[in-house]
Amino acid sequence: MGKHHQLQLSSVASIPGVVHYLVICIFVFTVIIATINWHRDDKKLPAPASSAAAAAAALGEECNLFEGKWVFDNDSLPLYKGKGCPYMSDQLACEKYGRTDLSYQKWRWQPRHCDLPRFNAMAVLEKLRNKRLVYVGDSLNRGQWVSMVCLVEQVIEPHLKTMTINGSLSSFNAIEYNASIDYYWAPMLVESNSDDPVNHSSPERIVRVESIERHATHWTNSDVLVFDSYLWWLGDKMKVLWGSFGSPDAIVKDVDMPLPYEMALKTWAEWLELHIDRAKTQTYFVSLSPTHYRAEDWGGTKGQNCYSEIEPIENASYWGSNSIVSLMRIVERVISDLQAKGLKISLLNITQLSEYRKDGHPSIYRRQWEPLTKEQLGNPISYADCAHWCLPGVPDTWNQILHSYII
Repeated sequence: MGKHHQLQLSSVASIPGVVHYLVICIFVFTVIIATINWHRDDKKLPAPASSAAAAAAALGEECNLFEGKWVFDNDSLPLYKGKGCPYMSDQLACEKYGRTDLSYQKWRWQPRHCDLPRFNAMAVLEKLRNKRLVYVGDSLNRGQWVSMVCLVEQVIEPHLKTMTINGSLSSFNAIEYNASIDYYWAPMLVESNSDDPVNHSSPERIVRVESIERHATHWTNSDVLVFDSYLWWLGDKMKVLWGSFGSPDAIVKDVDMPLPYEMALKTWAEWLELHIDRAKTQTYFVSLSPTHYRAEDWGGTKGQNCYSEIEPIENASYWGSNSIVSLMRIVERVISDLQAKGLKISLLNITQLSEYRKDGHPSIYRRQWEPLTKEQLGNPISYADCAHWCLPGVPDTWNQILHSYII
């Protein structure tokens, strides 16, 4: 409760023994009841109401789930078998595609002053009974969705779970719980020329920073929303479209970053403010997921990247050159404004803990969508994927943190 109560009992010292004893008992009983009621009142609890935070608070310490270190854990990890998950993405299935060093699966995030609660699949499913959880964003968020599906599907009988894909929307359904865990492809959150879930590569990225309704219809009335959008915004400029794609009256202008990102997030925030059911919907925004394309950032050889890396970075203050702080500050401001307006929204600040994990990317151990050239085969560094994450792996920790919020 923050401050220790100072019991001033000097005025009671003169009361006869029995009465003195009764007064103290009544006082202590009142404090206990008040404390219990305080904890039962969700409106007075800070977010998240996690068991880890509560345990740390009881010790008079502050629990920050996003500060800590990675600890090798060969006993309790991984939380599921990658080859055993029928919904695993070939983009993230590193073991399937030849990675033999599996130590990346066995690093456990240890927050400072508290423990991250172990993921409880049954508790998550019960919490999602008759509800819908939707991940919205780019391929990093899709990876987190795959992680969540693999975490929960292992406790569900085969005939009681389904997966359906309809364009940009993928839906995993736990039939017995009437629960849906979905993913919707919207890499910029607002509309863009990269909205096709398969064919989204374009030499020139164009965004409609004021248009989000077409996407939003797919996540309206959700109970839990998890958003992200970062990597697709990197660059000095962004082409911004006012009007409709294909319209002769449309105006396209090159706008210096980060203004387009801020405009898009404000459009997203305005939609949430107007349409979210504040009584039921929990909303989260996942901070930027770092890349590891520059080995010189962590003291490695210039020109190298995450290829062949097998251990996390130990420098607690490490921060990669591709993690743009100004974009993170925009997210923080937008979320702070929404919170001030009464929305239940939290920032899952997974950036720093993920910065350390140069070992956790697919590198060359993933499905390649196009045949590799002779030059690429001779130089694996040239096609190493140092942006996405192997599963099981780092995104499981992101979901463990999310789990501590929603349980």
